[in-house]
Amino acid sequence: MSFGQTTRIMGILNVTPDSFSDGGKFFRFEDAVSQGIELVRQGADILDIGGESTRPFAETVSEDEEIRRVVPLIERLSKRIDIPISIDTTKAGVARAAIGAGASIINDISALRFDPNMADVAKAYGTPVILMHMLGDPKTMQIKPDYGDVVSEVFQFLSDAISRAGRKGIQKSSIIVDPGIGFGKNVDHNLALIRNLGRFLELEVPILIGPSRKAFIRRLLSGGHDCDVTPDSEVVITGTQAAVSASVLNGAHMIRVHDVEIARATLKIIDAVKHGQ
Repeated sequence: MSFGQTTRIMGILNVTPDSFSDGGKFFRFEDAVSQGIELVRQGADILDIGGESTRPFAETVSEDEEIRRVVPLIERLSKRIDIPISIDTTKAGVARAAIGAGASIINDISALRFDPNMADVAKAYGTPVILMHMLGDPKTMQIKPDYGDVVSEVFQFLSDAISRAGRKGIQKSSIIVDPGIGFGKNVDHNLALIRNLGRFLELEVPILIGPSRKAFIRRLLSGGHDCDVTPDSEVVITGTQAAVSASVLNGAHMIRVHDVEIARATLKIIDAVKHGQ
């Protein structure tokens, strides 16, 4: 997939009972198939399928259970859609099974750190890999996250992740980085990363950012508390488009979102502002 004047959209399809925004909505197989097809109709360039929630304080699931959730869905959708499928997992066994079923991108929120065999899978199949920054793991990442300089520290982490992947045989041309909005960051951290995304262009790889419906948006819109607004409320969806716009204007090449059709309209304008018609 090329990255040029059109910002790419990764549509989110969580096959979980407990994801922070759409947990349970697409847990039934046929519902998940229908949603995947719908996201393609709305204009997704990549479909990102995950079988384990990565929301704050989430519990892990077994490799077998994760495979059971995602592989039949990937098998079905890969025969019915014509865009790449990404597998959102930190487990090499899940990635291998998903690729065998038709996935062609690995989205690893641990940046190859949680499973020592993940890099071998990416190398063996020649799949692009998304390396994300996260402080700790999903169970601990939001317990008082602290940085001296969040932009510099996340930049260094991703630079090191690219080097680590290279030492394990993954070509730099196959790497995408993600600063990890909401993964071990408070509101100010997330805003600083979006504001300074241009710094990450120095890494010379495409930048993915995933602000969709995140808690920092809900807290900003509710005056510091997220209890007044739900992740799928209209005001949060609108706030997400503001975060998407700022991210792309500051350098993001790809966005990961729940609301693909709305994001497509947003990006049509933002891309025109950046590059002309």
